Amino acid sequence: MIGRRETRRRVALAAALAAFASAAAAQDQAAVEAGEAVYNNYCQTCHGDGLKSTGQVFDLRRLTAGDRARFDNSVRNGKNQMPPWKDMLSNEEIDQLWAYIRANAYER
Repeated sequence: MIGRRETRRRVALAAALAAFASAAAAQDQAAVEAGEAVYNNYCQTCHGDGLKSTGQVFDLRRLTAGDRARFDNSVRNGKNQMPPWKDMLSNEEIDQLWAYIRANAYER
């Protein structure tokens, strides 16, 4: 049988974990929203409104969690017709862009 003290400790721990998860979710949502703004400013012209590609360029929604290094390299250094963005986008903006893409990816 669990004593009162242990029950209170478990309840406090559960509350702390819930608060942490809520704060993390809010932070993730803020990154997604910021990433959408970065996308709209720099990527939308070629990659389409709301990540909906016309088929002439890579559909960013196809990127999986394991494609982060590939994504970073393409964004920073360019690829085919895509120019390099390393001098235009900060690391934080690239992280935000990645958060937006992953939040809207086919495979999450």
